[in-house]
Amino acid sequence: MAGPELDGVAGTPDALTISAVDVLLAPGSGAVASAGDATADFTVCHDMRVAHELELWGNLDRCPTLAEAVEFWRGNEYEERQLYLARLGREPVGFCSVTLPLRENTHTAGIDVLISPAHRRRGLGRILRQHAETVARERGRMSLDAYHEVPLANADGAVLLPAKSGAGGLPLTAPAVAFALASGYELEQVERSSRLGLPVAPELLDQLEAEASSRAAGYGLTGWDDHCPEALVDAYARLKATMTEDVPIAGMDWEGEDWDAARVRDEERTLFRGGVQSAVTAALHLSTGELVAYTVLNWRPGVPDTIAQQDTLVAGGHRGHRLGLLVKLANLRRAQGRWPSVRSVLTWNAIENRHMLAINNALGFRPAGYEGEWQKRLG
Repeated sequence: MAGPELDGVAGTPDALTISAVDVLLAPGSGAVASAGDATADFTVCHDMRVAHELELWGNLDRCPTLAEAVEFWRGNEYEERQLYLARLGREPVGFCSVTLPLRENTHTAGIDVLISPAHRRRGLGRILRQHAETVARERGRMSLDAYHEVPLANADGAVLLPAKSGAGGLPLTAPAVAFALASGYELEQVERSSRLGLPVAPELLDQLEAEASSRAAGYGLTGWDDHCPEALVDAYARLKATMTEDVPIAGMDWEGEDWDAARVRDEERTLFRGGVQSAVTAALHLSTGELVAYTVLNWRPGVPDTIAQQDTLVAGGHRGHRLGLLVKLANLRRAQGRWPSVRSVLTWNAIENRHMLAINNALGFRPAGYEGEWQKRLG
């Protein structure tokens, strides 16, 4: 579907076209797809994302593989995802996207804009941002959110824009920060990305495990790879719902998500089709059999050196027993045994989440960068 044609954009005689991107060559042909089924336009967008990650970080540790991207952008019954490719003449110059929650947070939309380096500072980002916002507005979304990351080296010593949460800030000199501010977005929250080098010394793991276990009488550990056992899936879904309610979100206009067994299975299928493997360790309250804590690590064969730390949660009423540290330690041991090629773990935490940052610091995580969570409310 063709979008607007804008002659003379930023001094060029070419017409800018913005077109909706089909993810698959045969959309709706079935649940099973592969990266080889991606359309040419989708692959162009993904290649721009890869180039951006290499420019920003010098690696692809944070970048989805093509298989992951295909699975994500297909969307699902919980979120619709729209991707738009911009061209000047025949040349791809950037893309924008809109994500639209369908179950909860149906007043919100996620906005993203990326312009190729050779075409920046010509007004194209503003046009694509306006296009994405128009799509969101037409769908009745009045609260927009966006995020971007800044490497640690780009933030050290810089003058910072403070987050509205009161914790952390982002460098005012970063182009993405200037773009977001000029577009009317407010910096609500800053997260710290951290990296842990592997392998972790066994004596440190033993020491931390002994300290945590001494506080965790009455609790036991369980775990699984890729697929939650049927006997635990309902309890696991309840914890995942709690995670969306308890995670620090500062002033972001988000509500908690309703998770059930079907949603857990849908997530597992999506990860599997995208080539992502997962390791989960959970804590059980032995006297009740209740699942009260969990943590998740994801590994991708396409990026074999790095695993991503995903959710970690301890349910209210069971905090203060070092369960967060205990499940992380056990899952780290599981991951090092299952994926011996891994050399580091990446994780993200809100700056105000001092407790989880303290656990990560004890394990040896060190700052790697920052992520800004931005918000704009439409009138």
